[in-house]
Amino acid sequence: MKLIINGHEVIGQKGQTILEVALSVGIDIPTLCHDERVETYGACGICVVEAEGANKLFRACSTVASDGMVVHTDTPRVLKCRQSSLDLLLSDHTGDCIAPCTLACPANTDCQGYVNLIADGEHEAAHKLIMEKIPLPSSIGRVCPHPCEDACRRELVEEPIAIATLKRFAADQNLGATYVSTPDESTGKSIAIIGGGPGGLSAAYFLRLRGHDVIVYDAMPHMGGMLRYGIPEYRLPKEVLQTEIDAIEKLGVKLENNVKIGRDLTLDELKEKHDAVLVAVGAWTSVGLRCPGEELEGVFGGIDFLKDVALGNTVNIGDKVAIVGGGNTAMDACRVAVRLGASQVYNIYRRTKNEMPAEQIEIIEAEEEGVIFKNLTNPIEVVGDNGKVCAVRLQVMELGEPDASGRRSPVPVEGKEEVIEIDSIIAAIGQKTDSLGLEALEHTGWRTIKADEHTFLTSINKVFAIGDATNDGADIAITAIAEAGKAADIIDKFVRGKDITQKELFLVKDEKTAEDFADQEHLPRSKTQHRSAGERRGDFLVYDFGFTAEEAMQEASRCLKCGCLDYADCKLIKYANQYDVEPEKYAGKMHCRPESDDIPNVHRTPDKCILCGLCVRLCEESVGAGVLGFVNRGFDTIVQPAGDLSACEDCGKCAEVCPTGALIGT
Repeated sequence: MKLIINGHEVIGQKGQTILEVALSVGIDIPTLCHDERVETYGACGICVVEAEGANKLFRACSTVASDGMVVHTDTPRVLKCRQSSLDLLLSDHTGDCIAPCTLACPANTDCQGYVNLIADGEHEAAHKLIMEKIPLPSSIGRVCPHPCEDACRRELVEEPIAIATLKRFAADQNLGATYVSTPDESTGKSIAIIGGGPGGLSAAYFLRLRGHDVIVYDAMPHMGGMLRYGIPEYRLPKEVLQTEIDAIEKLGVKLENNVKIGRDLTLDELKEKHDAVLVAVGAWTSVGLRCPGEELEGVFGGIDFLKDVALGNTVNIGDKVAIVGGGNTAMDACRVAVRLGASQVYNIYRRTKNEMPAEQIEIIEAEEEGVIFKNLTNPIEVVGDNGKVCAVRLQVMELGEPDASGRRSPVPVEGKEEVIEIDSIIAAIGQKTDSLGLEALEHTGWRTIKADEHTFLTSINKVFAIGDATNDGADIAITAIAEAGKAADIIDKFVRGKDITQKELFLVKDEKTAEDFADQEHLPRSKTQHRSAGERRGDFLVYDFGFTAEEAMQEASRCLKCGCLDYADCKLIKYANQYDVEPEKYAGKMHCRPESDDIPNVHRTPDKCILCGLCVRLCEESVGAGVLGFVNRGFDTIVQPAGDLSACEDCGKCAEVCPTGALIGT
């Protein structure tokens, strides 16, 4: 028989359903409840199609095709019906599509995936998985403030998983490995990247893998950006960083150092020579103290100070040093000053220690090394003697009302000041971008480059921008790497002439409390071996030795495996994003039923079940066991063992056929 589907004449066999005919000729009709091993059931309702001459929609899986039928699978009416069916199915579907740790990672690294691979001893596989999102994992594992750990559900039991240290472990086991990536066939397209920091290098890596010719220009003597010149050696050995950069270069990425845009090359020249240009210049200019005396000898910018030390330049800070600021750059500056021999190192911050944005461990270790914290103080004048810093006047502060960020704003205590004698002062209160050579690009009121937040396109065609150059101040390295990955996808499409518009993905997220994990055994977080404060304050040697293999596997085994293990193959989420679902329109009561391992070698999560019936029918019709069944009626219907469990053949086919991850083989 002949049919016309979406304007194409197709041949089918008598007795075939519309769905069977469509599938036989490669026309996709979505379905969640169809499997050729079982009888048609028509449960999900998303395979509907429209036939000319009929005033209704047909379920393609259960409607037998007839000769001469004219079928449409994508009319507005069909699409609306599918969306509504999916909205209803999702209105009582709970669980985490993706683990909270992965969602919290700016680069969406599969934290759960590599942590579980480490737990199983699959360290090489873990490294490969990390490299899909982070081309510099050994470096990032050492310096990242790990927002993934802040979201880790293990914290509801006792302490979060040491995700960043596990990343470092897996990467260190395979440092410099060449097996990870092979570039695609050459596209003949060329991309120039301005800036060789974590963002620029990562973008180069991702674009090279897609087959493009990539060249990175950087103004400094060596690549690495802030990872090399802003992070002290004791936290990130430059040998580790260089090994990871070398691996990127071996892919065929060209690296050009000591080249500054506006001095050695112009933006116009790069535009003329390349198919696209990516600006990733970072924020290299320190924000001043904004108080009298900041022009005196002995006043340093935070990033300038760290850069000079990294370059091996002589930096005369004297014996008494004050560092202003509460972030990680301030903590790095404090701890470097200690290592340079200063006997008194003060940290000045206008809020309390609890409100410092620096990573907590950095604050603790700085205090262990002798840094004196002067919280609730703010410099109001740098005092000089013969043009040289000799003291700093501090305004004593107290916390007032919360500001826009929710933190209580520090306000001056009238008439209360303090003066401390110092030889130098380092301002680590912020950084901004040097726009030399990039003046043609449109800038924001904050003097950052204006770029579309979804496509990263600037005001000039072919020119994209990411990272600190587009942010209000310096951000963490993983954020730059995240933007690099997204920008690489966009630029790849752009140079291939494809549409670069982006669409936000729909994900199912779950809310959990400590009560949900009350039955979990308490397993304390593994600790790494450290050199003592007395030892480490006298040199720039590494002091945190990371995990051994045994410690890493033990720590990784604490993972609660929050994210859906079937996410990559889940048809429900695939169709949810295809049809722009809005399940919140049917918001109401939702089930909260316990997970179970009552089926041999199968983990059952009832709240992910959409009652498609495939597992029940397959167990009965194909396997002949009849173990599973529908229990209860109406809203409370649930699929669970309803027959003799001893009849289970342990075949795992029920999990294999499940379209949503409600049943997963163990």
